[in-house]
Amino acid sequence: MKHLKSRSQDLRGLFENNITIEYVAEPLKAVAAEAEVAEVLGWMRSQDFDVVGVETGETITGYVERSSLMQVKSGKCGDYQRVFHPKELIAISTPLMKLLPVLQRNPRLFVLDCNQVSGIITCGDLQKAPVRMLLFGLVTLLEMNLLRLVRLYYPQDSWQNFLKPERLEAARRLWKESQERNEATDLLDYLQFCDKRELVLHQPELLEQLELKSKRSGERFLKSAEQLRNRLAHAQSLVSGSSWSDLISLAEAMEKLLIRCEEIE
Repeated sequence: MKHLKSRSQDLRGLFENNITIEYVAEPLKAVAAEAEVAEVLGWMRSQDFDVVGVETGETITGYVERSSLMQVKSGKCGDYQRVFHPKELIAISTPLMKLLPVLQRNPRLFVLDCNQVSGIITCGDLQKAPVRMLLFGLVTLLEMNLLRLVRLYYPQDSWQNFLKPERLEAARRLWKESQERNEATDLLDYLQFCDKRELVLHQPELLEQLELKSKRSGERFLKSAEQLRNRLAHAQSLVSGSSWSDLISLAEAMEKLLIRCEEIE
């Protein structure tokens, strides 16, 4: 049975060609420049908006923040609007793959559509389905490549000598259940993420090729990837017990490790 390599380039191609930030952006609510601060502030509180656009005519020309309006409390919104800084703007056609590092630098972005600001993206939008699909794709490809490396570095089932007895028994139990359903393929296919991690990290040559600083740091990193996979699988918050910055850093690190995995023949 031939096991084909799944390439991260294919995943990136899917998201770069078909899924853009349009699928996670929210419309930017806006108020007229002549609107009274007191009224807008009350409305923002009731809607739980931290920022709204400011319209001059039919064009959003800037924005105001609730925290800033709370300090002045009176006057016209146009008097206190902030002009969009280029670093705060992102094109609606931007691939979803490229959103994460940009949000790492600026946790709030305004979306440009035909040179007009029309939407907003914050880190909270990373909880949406398209981003979850992207992250699940990354961690799944990573796990598939870990299995490929196990096959490569442990010929003729030699991996069984290095796995803990209880982990080997767990794989055999799943394998036997599949045999009874006429679904079984290879015992290796029934290893869990933690098993593949342990086997890969046991090989000093792989640690070096994957540019993992040590077995301990590699274990810490891959455990984080596994925990993310579990949160995705169970539709839990992506930042449970961590932060958006940590999540984005983890996603970038997974993609880099995936590329290094694929370079090993």
